[in-house]
Amino acid sequence: MPQLLEHIDAIARKLKRDVLYLEFLKAKRPHRVDYQRLESHSRIVQWLESEGIDWCECGPLASETVMRSYAGEIFINVPFNETDDQYRKVQAFLEYPDGTMRFDDVRFYVVTLQLAMENAHHDEPGFWDHWADNF
Repeated sequence: MPQLLEHIDAIARKLKRDVLYLEFLKAKRPHRVDYQRLESHSRIVQWLESEGIDWCECGPLASETVMRSYAGEIFINVPFNETDDQYRKVQAFLEYPDGTMRFDDVRFYVVTLQLAMENAHHDEPGFWDHWADNF
């Protein structure tokens, strides 16, 4: 059954805050990311679930010029706050103390509300329907 995923910027606007986002990189080949075969993806999802940390699949920043299929992106529902225990736990799992990633094929981002607001016009009723008509 098809699943409708929210873009990470729409999630930030809905929550009215900065949000945490994981992106998985493809290997050095021209194919799309087969995230279901990535050990990093399954390890991260398993860890999030074992820690009771809320997460969901999401799309990348919405674009009016690019369409692509889901590539394993994850929204982690923990506020970006360096004094927050859950944030520090997530950060310690994903990054070494020097800030480099523990997983070579994963990028850990903070999508700021300010950046997300650049796409606020996407939230207008009928925006994507009208966009699809002109695609």
